[in-house]
Amino acid sequence: MNPTGEYAGQYDLAYTLAQAQRFSKKGYKIYLDFHFSDSWADPNKQPPPAAWPKDVTGLSSTLRTYVKNTLVAFKNGGVNLSLVSLGNEIRHGMLWPTGYVDVDISPASARTKNFTTFATLWASARAGVNDAVSAGVQKPQVMIHIDDGWDKTLQLNWFAALVGTGKVKTSDWDVFGFSFYPFYGTSATLSNLQSSLNAISSAYSKPVHVVETDWPFQCSGSSAPTLSDTSVPISAQGQTEWVRDVIAVVKNVPGGFGQGMSYWEPTWLNNTSLGSDCQDAILFSGDWTHWPDSVVGYSRSSVNMFQGA
Repeated sequence: MNPTGEYAGQYDLAYTLAQAQRFSKKGYKIYLDFHFSDSWADPNKQPPPAAWPKDVTGLSSTLRTYVKNTLVAFKNGGVNLSLVSLGNEIRHGMLWPTGYVDVDISPASARTKNFTTFATLWASARAGVNDAVSAGVQKPQVMIHIDDGWDKTLQLNWFAALVGTGKVKTSDWDVFGFSFYPFYGTSATLSNLQSSLNAISSAYSKPVHVVETDWPFQCSGSSAPTLSDTSVPISAQGQTEWVRDVIAVVKNVPGGFGQGMSYWEPTWLNNTSLGSDCQDAILFSGDWTHWPDSVVGYSRSSVNMFQGA
């Protein structure tokens, strides 16, 4: 929205639109991930933009207008968005504390705590998409993105709670988006991911995407992934192997519902706060000999991880 500090001038509308225009001209499809924050939003933090209201009514109105205006700005900038995620990893809701969600699935009574407020906000964002389409924007596919894609129980209960509020209908979103990192618990396995994706796509007859995953090139001094169902090495070769293993899982979802996979984050060194528990999961190596005057980047073999997959 209005990034400050070290992110000032980055990731706001002007910056993001310029990047989208650059890649759209090269023929890429563009996926826009709304964070609805002045900084990063994830399961552990969802701070609302400082300039936005705090009450549900005010937030809902602002959110709807923001989504509409953003999509219209992309259209006016010559970019047709293929996919839009309304919120980033919103397992605990968004726009805290107003839209915070308690996702404790035991006891059952805790499943729906505060989901109504969150669902009201999400529905307002979704209405903003409709408003943009009415204003001439080509309709993008709409995604709901939460983390822990390997956790079947969480996924089924979370979406049942969302729909159970009556504020959001299953027809309001087109695609499921899941993060899947092999660092957060021994249950984050490829086999559990397969089970989870199969179950959620079967329950809703909708496409599923793994929109965040990574694998380390280097993991010294940090906890490397130790999965029972893979022997992928910590290396550039391992990065490619891991991605292709995840792609295989997605492709194996019955009914053709496995339809997408993205790597995050390919360029940000020391991304221990960005999903990975390792300091180097990127697809490039740098020559720092002449730092700070200049740095030369070299692509690793893993930069071609999607080639032929």
